[in-house]
Amino acid sequence: MSVQGQTIIQWFEQFSPKHLAEDWDKVGLQIGTLQKEISRVLVTLDITPEVVDEAIAKKAELIIAHHPVIFQSLKHLRTDLPQGKIYEKLIKQDIAVYTAHTNLDITEGGVNDWLAEALQLKDITLLTTTYQEPLKKLVVFVPLYHEGQLRDALGKSGAGHIGQYSHCMFATQGVGSFLPGEGTEPFIGKQGTIEKVDEVRLETIYPASLEKKVLQAMFNAHPYEEVAYDIYPVQQVGKNLGLGRVGKLSQEYTLREFAEHVKENFQIQTCRVVGDLDKTVKKVAVLGGSGSKYLYAALHSGADVYVTGDLDFHTAHDALLKGLALVDPGHHVEKVMITGVQRVLEQFANKAGQKLEVLASEVDTEPFTFL
Repeated sequence: MSVQGQTIIQWFEQFSPKHLAEDWDKVGLQIGTLQKEISRVLVTLDITPEVVDEAIAKKAELIIAHHPVIFQSLKHLRTDLPQGKIYEKLIKQDIAVYTAHTNLDITEGGVNDWLAEALQLKDITLLTTTYQEPLKKLVVFVPLYHEGQLRDALGKSGAGHIGQYSHCMFATQGVGSFLPGEGTEPFIGKQGTIEKVDEVRLETIYPASLEKKVLQAMFNAHPYEEVAYDIYPVQQVGKNLGLGRVGKLSQEYTLREFAEHVKENFQIQTCRVVGDLDKTVKKVAVLGGSGSKYLYAALHSGADVYVTGDLDFHTAHDALLKGLALVDPGHHVEKVMITGVQRVLEQFANKAGQKLEVLASEVDTEPFTFL
């Protein structure tokens, strides 16, 4: 069996929407088409010649990568140059490439949560907020005896969620009236006669990103042929989403011990450390990729140690001066996304009753060799 490529990406974007990506980022379909049947997906951190060969050998029709295969604008597409050869082989083999970068870092349950999970952190919060989810308000009128059915359907679709509470709605009773015209098939009343019905005005909020799902649930659960409803913008915002995570370790470590903990749980050979190796650490900030620019966010979070990649010399001196320990395990620890995305897609496919083989790339794309 196989699944339409567009369906696979619709599943994935429910988990990691493209609109979460930073403005400078390049995410989405980069090479090929999704208008085809796909039976195998290969998930990788980077796309290298070896990864492309792996996709061909494993007969994958789609690659989902974290780092964009096309980032800078192309001035030419030369197949006699190394990068051009990658594009040529992908196109000739009809392998599509889809990239999820900062949106996968930011999304709830994405890269930064997988990193925090690998470090066994608890009581996790955001390091820095990059996106506040807009909310809208739905007002819908429903016959009195169908209120419960509609309330339940809206709640299950994601409407009415406030903090840890779900199905949050407000109802007021009144009398609705309507005149069914020619060609109608009214649920209540008959053509040509004004009908008055005891109705409920049901009000609830929902994340703007769920509008299609919420409205579809409303139409499916509502008994009327024509549903009377209104949608309003509201000033409140929903969830805060962002880069990095802050959490606590289950026990105190010295910085030296914590560095070993990082190496063991990220399955890496070595890491760079800044700070007093005998310092006690308990609260940890972690951010996948290059995190130098978020040093002050880590400081303000109250973290004892900041774990991130690609730290530069001057950032290390700033942290040392301010008493914040650093552990740099390298950019490549974002490879946690490979098994993370694999699990996500397998869960969507199983829920949909579809058979889809999601493969974790076995190619090591770490460019550095540690001697």
